[in-house]
Amino acid sequence: MSKPGQGAQTPRITVTKDGPYLVVGAVPIHHQHVVTNAEGESLDWRQGEPVEAGAQYALCRCGHSAKKPFCDGTHKKVGFDGSETASRDSLRHQAEAAGGVIDGPAITLLDAERLCAFGRFCDVAGKVWSLVERSDEPEARRLAEHEAACCPSGRLVAIDKHTGKALEPHHEPSIGLVHDTARHEAGPLWVRGGIPIEGADGHAYEVRNRQTLCRCGASSNKPFCDGSHASIHFKG
Repeated sequence: MSKPGQGAQTPRITVTKDGPYLVVGAVPIHHQHVVTNAEGESLDWRQGEPVEAGAQYALCRCGHSAKKPFCDGTHKKVGFDGSETASRDSLRHQAEAAGGVIDGPAITLLDAERLCAFGRFCDVAGKVWSLVERSDEPEARRLAEHEAACCPSGRLVAIDKHTGKALEPHHEPSIGLVHDTARHEAGPLWVRGGIPIEGADGHAYEVRNRQTLCRCGASSNKPFCDGSHASIHFKG
């Protein structure tokens, strides 16, 4: 497989009307597993095996394909309604509109709750919101930065108050198939590295370093994940 950016096409994902996600640009896919402790708390990520894919491919978003993660046309048989209901606003605007800006002494946390993909990294060590309020303490700051950075959907973004820069992890353009280890369930498509996502109407969503696309078909915030895979015990 050629690397992203090489060849004729730049990485891009297009949402099709009531159909799959069309991916171009030789974007690599890997299984991504949530690493948990004995209590089932989410601590980190472990990259699993790669999934063989070509320079362009179609990923299932109805949740019913027999060839997951790829589309096999089942969306037509089940009458999948893939209507996009997600906001087209920036993450910052969504966080501000929902009162999701937590201003700590060293870190400001943007929290666009509607984008929650139920990764649960934010719950460890007293929860990330409390850690941000104590971000003048070195260990609390380290944990707050780590928990925000592990959030696959980018619902949580930590910003350094001194520099004004988002504390983002480095991700190459790639897609992860999320596996919720503690719950033995499959999660969303983890889109990383600033891959543009275009709606079925041609409108481009904000380009972000971390986003999660629904692949169970049940999200009420399509095309993005809203954690519904957990309520239907999606197996992927």
